[in-house]
Amino acid sequence: MSNALTRFYCTAFLGVEVVASGSLQHVVTTVKDALSDRDLTQLLIFDDSTGKPIDIDFRGKTDEVLKRLGEQFDDSSGTEVNHQTTRRVGRPKLGVVSGEVTLLPRHWEWLKSQPGGASVTLRKLIDEARRAGEQQSTIRESQEATYNFMTAMAGDFHQYEEALRALYAGDLDRFNHFIDDWAPDIRNHVKKLAVNAFSEENV
Repeated sequence: MSNALTRFYCTAFLGVEVVASGSLQHVVTTVKDALSDRDLTQLLIFDDSTGKPIDIDFRGKTDEVLKRLGEQFDDSSGTEVNHQTTRRVGRPKLGVVSGEVTLLPRHWEWLKSQPGGASVTLRKLIDEARRAGEQQSTIRESQEATYNFMTAMAGDFHQYEEALRALYAGDLDRFNHFIDDWAPDIRNHVKKLAVNAFSEENV
């Protein structure tokens, strides 16, 4: 059995209700055992990291379904590993690396006047910028996953467009207000996907 199937998390919906959630292996096994072939054709399974639907061929026995998925995920993960290996050839250098920085005189004067001097201040500024960039990246990914799922499952729900605008405006209170009367499982999954979609000051 592919390890990827136990690391890949998803949620299965039949209509507006969750029928299984967890690793892909768990979800596939659960729905295959519990649902009829007719229900399986209407089932929608969503990737918890992207909010996008996953296309699964449920033909045959559970082991056959899992085997096909395992081969599919092993192929894609193998490609990713190869790319990472190509990028990481050689041992990274440890410790401080020197380099040239070109600044105007006023910039140098300000840096030298800071506690710890220019080098310490530059390192702090870079670390703060990296943290801010990582936070923005996390917010964008969460917004995109929420948008993908909402578009697929709640596109015709009451105040769907208003909820989307609140999502991208970073207004958590209005967002929760607009989705409050949605089907409970849909609403709860939207909130789960949107958990990182709002900056800390809006939470």
